[in-house]
Amino acid sequence: MMGLKTLLLASLLGVLEVTLAASSRHAGFLPGSPHNISRNDRGLKQVVLTAAYSYNNQSNDAFLFRPSAIHRAQRQVVKGVRYIVDLEISRTVCRKRDNNKNLSSCDFQPDGRLQQTLQCHFEVWLIPWQNKTKILDLLCKP
Repeated sequence: MMGLKTLLLASLLGVLEVTLAASSRHAGFLPGSPHNISRNDRGLKQVVLTAAYSYNNQSNDAFLFRPSAIHRAQRQVVKGVRYIVDLEISRTVCRKRDNNKNLSSCDFQPDGRLQQTLQCHFEVWLIPWQNKTKILDLLCKP
């Protein structure tokens, strides 16, 4: 008798799981999976700046780069929040040696030989309750 109840319960759970997965797929979102977010998302703006500062710290360029366009942005909730972003960063007129801490005040390079834009992919993991930000991946190329 107990085996039959267990089998019935397992079957019901299987049907429920398939039903939930199907309904979530129709809504375009599976819990725990990355989903597209607005480019105006407040958290996104912060992680994009974090990625730009990280790129500038690693680069040997004499000028600072700042975000110029976001092509794709996703967020995933996994023991914190993981952002997956494809964007462009462009060279500014601000020199690194000037220690300019506010990238938004730096204008982009005008048309000419110093103008440069890079295509970047990055992943940042925020763990708010630990006040941690980890850059998981940061790859930029011309």
